[in-house]
Amino acid sequence: MNAQSVPLAERMRPSKIEDVVGQPHLLGSRGILTRLTASGRLPSIVLWGPPGTGKTTLARLLVLASGRGFLEFSGITGSAADLKKFLLENSGSPLFRGLAPVLFLDEIHRYNRSQQDLLLPFVERGEAVVIGATTENPALAWPGSSRGLPGRSFALSARYASGRWTPRSVQL
Repeated sequence: MNAQSVPLAERMRPSKIEDVVGQPHLLGSRGILTRLTASGRLPSIVLWGPPGTGKTTLARLLVLASGRGFLEFSGITGSAADLKKFLLENSGSPLFRGLAPVLFLDEIHRYNRSQQDLLLPFVERGEAVVIGATTENPALAWPGSSRGLPGRSFALSARYASGRWTPRSVQL
C-alpha cells in the first residue's frame, strides 16, 4: 500500500506517546497514563470522550509502550460471539503467554453488560487487559457499573486539545 492511499488521519497518527499533542491530564508529567507506563503496569481502562480526541491512538500507544500483544475489535462490526470464540480458540496461543495481551474494544458501549461480562474471566485471571473506547459517559451508559467489567477498570476522559469542545472548535 503506497503512502498516498493511506488516509491522512492514519498518516498523521503519533507513533509514540511523547508525540501526542494534548491530553496533559493523562500524559503530562503527573498524568495517570504517564505514571502507569513508567511503572510498567497496564490495568484495564475505559477511554471516553468525543470523536476525534485520540482514544484509539492512546490505546495503541499504550500497548506499544507496554510491549504487549494487541487485538482490536469493534462494537459496530464485531459481535460478542466472535470475541468469545476468538478468546476461547486462542487462549493457548503464544500471544496469551507472558504479558497479558490487550483487547481493544472500540465502541465498547455497543456491547451490552452480559456481552462485556464474557471478558471477566480473562481479566480476572490476568489473561487479558481490556481497553475500551467510547463516546458515552461510562457513569451514565452503565448504571450500577461497580459490578462487571466497568467496575474492574479505570474510566479516563479524552479531551479536545483546548480542553473543552464547542461547535466552533471544529474548522473545516
